[in-house]
This record gives sequence, C-alpha cells and structure tokens, in this order.
Amino acid sequence: MRLELVPLVSTDVDRTKAFYADQVGFVVDHDVQPGNGMRVVQLTPPGSACSIVIGIGINEPGSAPVRGLHLVVDDLAAVRGQLLDRGVEVSAVSDMGGVLYAFFSDPDGNSWALQQIPGGATL
Repeated sequence: MRLELVPLVSTDVDRTKAFYADQVGFVVDHDVQPGNGMRVVQLTPPGSACSIVIGIGINEPGSAPVRGLHLVVDDLAAVRGQLLDRGVEVSAVSDMGGVLYAFFSDPDGNSWALQQIPGGATL
C-alpha cells in the first residue's frame, strides 16, 4: 500500500493553488475540469511521492481542514527561510528532543509541520 494523494479543503481553488505553487513551491501536476462543475488541482511537494488535491467537488461542503501533515526536510532553517521569503507565515523552530519542527497553515486552515530528523529526507 502507498499513500499517494491527500484531499485538502479549499474554499477558493485559485487562491489555494497559488499558495501551494507560488509560495510553498509545490509542483502543479494537474488542473482539470472534467465536467459537471468539477475542478481537480493536484500538486506535489518537490521530491515527494505523495500529492495533495484541491478543487470543486473534492470535499463535502463544510469539511474540516486537514491538520498535522508533515513535510520532512534535510535543512529546516533553509526551507523555513525560503517560505518566509515567499510570504508564508511559519512558526519559529522548536527542538523536540533532537527532532526539529516549524509549522504553517494554508489559507483554509490545513496545517503542516516541517520536520527535520537527524539524517532525514529532502523536501
């Protein structure tokens, strides 16, 4: 089994797409409108095998945001700096027993943890 796609709540697809593509640096894989008013936008973090999907007809109206998604990075300070430079509000770095974290949320309240594990993987 592989986790390959996580649907996120989005109340404004264009705004959410711009946040992830332009500010966070995700790659836009698809932006399609298959019909019946549906729109599907799939984005992937650099180096990841798992993508997110936003769009019209993806979630039930009023769905709760997704919380606590993790992006594992090799250099948290560098990634945090890049996100801050692109206008993303990112928390200060917290050291939780040698594992470093910083946190941010998208415009709809979907929340993310940047995590640096000693000897960890690349974003």
